[in-house]
Amino acid sequence: MSKRSTDNRRACLRVLTVALVLLVALPAAWAEDTTAATAAQDNASEAKAKFEIYGAAMLDMGYQKGASHPDWYDVVRPTKLPAYKDEYAPEGNFFAGVRQSRLGFKSYIPTGLGELKTIFEFELFGTGVDAGQTTFRLRHAYGEIGQFGAGQTWSPFMDPDVFPNSVEYWGPNGMVFFRTVQARWMPLKGNTSVTIAVEKPGASADQGLYSDRVELEGMKAHFPMPDISGNFRQSGKWGHVQIAGILRRIEWEDMNDDELDLSGDAMGWGFNFSTNLKVAKDTIRASVVYGKGIQNYMNDAPVDIAIKNNFSDPERPILGKPVPVFAIVAFYDHTWSDKFTSSIGYSMLDMDNLDGQTDDAFHRGHYGLANVLYYPISDFFIGPEIQWGRRENFRDGWSYDDVRIQVSAKFTFKTILGGK
Repeated sequence: MSKRSTDNRRACLRVLTVALVLLVALPAAWAEDTTAATAAQDNASEAKAKFEIYGAAMLDMGYQKGASHPDWYDVVRPTKLPAYKDEYAPEGNFFAGVRQSRLGFKSYIPTGLGELKTIFEFELFGTGVDAGQTTFRLRHAYGEIGQFGAGQTWSPFMDPDVFPNSVEYWGPNGMVFFRTVQARWMPLKGNTSVTIAVEKPGASADQGLYSDRVELEGMKAHFPMPDISGNFRQSGKWGHVQIAGILRRIEWEDMNDDELDLSGDAMGWGFNFSTNLKVAKDTIRASVVYGKGIQNYMNDAPVDIAIKNNFSDPERPILGKPVPVFAIVAFYDHTWSDKFTSSIGYSMLDMDNLDGQTDDAFHRGHYGLANVLYYPISDFFIGPEIQWGRRENFRDGWSYDDVRIQVSAKFTFKTILGGK
């Protein structure tokens, strides 16, 4: 057996051991929680099920001074800005849409095991094969009871409270932002909370300078293990701080029958330090992220794995390696009065590119905005926002700036059935 195969087996065993510990510990912790929940249920026997329907109709209109990929016409994503002159010409585009409109359902059902919570939420912002379309897209399909939760929702590696009070849909590029399929264990809840999850794996790769080589046509991604993420969060009237981490295994298999062996594997890992700090009625939102091979968890980053040259080995002249990434978010949400708010801030994501990537590969992205929003009533707001995005390439010296002015109007609704 080769050394690489032995290392693969050892790494797989380590990840499996962590997952097994979680699966063994979860039932015991759940049983503990069940006892407490049952007692609480006995003391609240009069509680009734509650059902909530909520959503929003939202209009976005604006003008883009520059240009971007046409599938992403109404958002600021530095990775989707031109990588060379006139890639998405012409510049200067008006845009309008209702893709941020949303519909959701929540339920809260008292049971002998505690309150059973569910959420189903949809929006109209198409991605993936529906990129650029106005179509229904699942956001959350998640249930929770006691210390156990399962379905699709925010990854514990993410802190959704870092998202500013803005109207631009995609949000700060340097933020961890990922809804994913998972099973989670929450041994601590409340002001001090701990969450650990086993998540659906996935990753993307950049074949870079060698993308047209037949030797790479047979490369297949392989994900034998789940991603494992977790966070610790401390909250209070002052806000919160959160420390989160992730560990993931990424493999690729060389299915070609030739003299080269380009199969490989990598461990992706990352840390996310985030906070909300309350200052009177205002909020400071910030995060710092560093890791390798975690790009698909980031709000706007291209690839997890890229190629590093290894010409000294004729059997493996190139290697796949996880790409290091560093990112920051810093925003300030200010309340002027009961009817006016503003948000201003900046975000950046930087990738430490590998030498097998092309000169025009994405290297660094910048994101910033400022707005003034008017709330004549609590369920409606309208206001303008100025937005800025910048793309910088790896080593050809290219950079591109885009500025937008967007005006949005949002009408929200919520009704609750049952309960008390």
